[in-house]
Amino acid sequence: MRRQPPVDREPTATGGRFDPALAARSAESRGETLDQVLDRNLNELLQELRVAFTGVQILFAFLMTLAFTQRFSELDRFQLTIYTVTLLTTALATLVFIAPVSFHRLVFRRRQKAALVVIADRLLIVGLAMLAPAICGALLLILDVALGRWQAVLGSSLTALVALLTWYVLPLAVRRGGHGVVPDG
Repeated sequence: MRRQPPVDREPTATGGRFDPALAARSAESRGETLDQVLDRNLNELLQELRVAFTGVQILFAFLMTLAFTQRFSELDRFQLTIYTVTLLTTALATLVFIAPVSFHRLVFRRRQKAALVVIADRLLIVGLAMLAPAICGALLLILDVALGRWQAVLGSSLTALVALLTWYVLPLAVRRGGHGVVPDG
């Protein structure tokens, strides 16, 4: 017997992990309904996912084809390790970026959009955290083959630093500092 979720229960202010209270406050301040806010949030997440997924897709395809090139057999142990770790990280990022699609299919028409938005948001953050080392690993491998080890380490380290600063440090500093917050009213 399949259990159906309750559809007539009102969300509470302490509804747990998927509490729509924040979305309700946002709806009230913007003159929207809760459903409109959830729809808008989901659409924004989907746009962000499209950007991230396109990048990871191209990187994944590139990495998968490398193993079938003639020069692949010339990789040394370090390069092969970097390739393997980068390929696995890219595969995991791909799975995490696709996960909201599966989640949506499984909760479709069950009035669980608040949970979908929260989960998709977290998965996007985790996917980006996996994508950064995948990009840096691919760059490390390419620069190592093309220029040499120290140039590769320098280039990929600089790339990792830029990713860390622009993807996490800057947004978290703005978030914590409250910069750009539009006052209620």
